[in-house]
Amino acid sequence: MISEGYSFIFWLIIIFILFEALLNFILDRRNSQSWLLPIPEILKDVYNQEQYTKAQKYHAESERLAAISSLFGIILILGFLIFKGFAFVYLWIGTFTNYELLHILIFFGFFMIVSDIISLPFSLYSIFVIEEKYGFNKMTLKTFVLDKLKGYLLGIIIGGVLLSVFVWFYQNAGQLFWMYAWILFTVFSVFMAMFYTSWIVPIFNQLKPLEEGNLRTKIEEFAAKVQFPLTNIFVIDGSKRSSKANAYFSGLGSKKTIVLYDTLIAEHTEEELVAILAHEVGHYKLKHIQKSLVIGILQMGIVLFILSWAVSFPQLTSALGLETNKPVFALGLIAFSMLYAPISTLTGLLMNIYSRKNEFEADNYAKENTGSGVFLISALKKLSSNNLSNLNPDKWYVFFNYSHPPLRHRIEKLL
Repeated sequence: MISEGYSFIFWLIIIFILFEALLNFILDRRNSQSWLLPIPEILKDVYNQEQYTKAQKYHAESERLAAISSLFGIILILGFLIFKGFAFVYLWIGTFTNYELLHILIFFGFFMIVSDIISLPFSLYSIFVIEEKYGFNKMTLKTFVLDKLKGYLLGIIIGGVLLSVFVWFYQNAGQLFWMYAWILFTVFSVFMAMFYTSWIVPIFNQLKPLEEGNLRTKIEEFAAKVQFPLTNIFVIDGSKRSSKANAYFSGLGSKKTIVLYDTLIAEHTEEELVAILAHEVGHYKLKHIQKSLVIGILQMGIVLFILSWAVSFPQLTSALGLETNKPVFALGLIAFSMLYAPISTLTGLLMNIYSRKNEFEADNYAKENTGSGVFLISALKKLSSNNLSNLNPDKWYVFFNYSHPPLRHRIEKLL
């Protein structure tokens, strides 16, 4: 039954939510004010005054929408906590089924769908109003709907299977369930690292081998020079959704693939593209990808171990409004995720520090193996200009949120 009153853990969750909200508000506010600063001398050629004004307006509108969306989300979560909505939904679903696994799957599926429906107006406004206004959006409403349906299907298949096995371990493996769950998520993480590009990406995008020509020849020559066993070079139709450009490296072991966005190829010279790919190859040669995967797996092991201990306390269930003498896994898992949020913020901060270090190292690798940093610098400037990036991000916003160093710092290291 629904409990009366509020426990200490309930108020602790409220404090954590409000603290995180306040921290993000302060950081966002500081970063917004950074747009009032003049362009650094070293980046004077990235924007002309008209482009910089456009970038300022774009970010002002994007940040305003993000702030409204975030505030709306916080109010909803607080409302669900204060009025014991999680417990109410759990009991309501219990009127349809007595099978615990199905009960849990419906519970989390319900919140996944409701959360997506609530965020839908913000997504539509962001894509079809703001991104459209500033020339980024290339997505049609049909593509948006198909992406949603495909996302739901993948979520049901992959998420449903993982959650089902996870719950089964909890129900049958006793105190060691976290170890079996850790093995499951480790296998899944390695599998996704190896096959994401070849299995998941084609569901949403078209991948084509880079056609024969000067660019492919130069990329293959560079790969041979640095003894990088390149398996595939693909071009992805990123222009199907956005004019923004990107490139990435994917794969482990023998499954090594480089993916170039068609928008990237359209905007950059062959020398700049080779420099960008040299940066991506640098991540692999310096074992950044492998190390990040291992760190992520270790973090997951620690989280699951703490969860296995914490979820056994009925106080977590009671904190979400269900009066009980024994723990309820679904409610305990939600309460745990909220209590773990400060630790998650800290580990995310540390991972961002590590990631920024890796980006500097990959930049240096590209510089050393292409002969200079000139072409990488020009490529990075084009990317920043085309994406209307902030050239003066606030240092504390960078510290907490940036996985890549600001452009100015990267260029200073490359010179």
